[in-house]
Amino acid sequence: MAVRHRLVAGTAEDVWAVLADVDRYGEWVVGPSGSERGDGDWPQVGSSIRYTVELGPMKLKGTTVVRISRPGRQLELEAMSGWLGSARIALELRPWAEDTLVIVDEHPLRGPGGMLHNSLLDAFLQLRHRSMLNRLARMVEERVDRTVSGT
Repeated sequence: MAVRHRLVAGTAEDVWAVLADVDRYGEWVVGPSGSERGDGDWPQVGSSIRYTVELGPMKLKGTTVVRISRPGRQLELEAMSGWLGSARIALELRPWAEDTLVIVDEHPLRGPGGMLHNSLLDAFLQLRHRSMLNRLARMVEERVDRTVSGT
């Protein structure tokens, strides 16, 4: 299981605003080369995003579905990648004074990824999460700066 955290300079509501913006999903998530709206009203339970991952000449299509949504607190997703299986991606938001501690917990759930899960995969996920949390923090902090400056 790969768990990583990052303190973000913004409230849980600021972080949630970025997570809830379906059109900005591809800006903070690491992996997909493109994403588009799927079913439902993101990030309500059951809503989805369709995405594409490019691995060399191969293009893999998948869907990410919201499994748990507690605005300002928790977002749990299932990323389904066809024959590769699926993964659970949980984001927890904890208020930390004026900031927010964002905790990401990801692990394979179904299919070959779950059967082949090992420490090497966890190390890769840790690198992915570091980049993903850095992107998310930058987006939240830019949003907070715009709000404070009134632009």
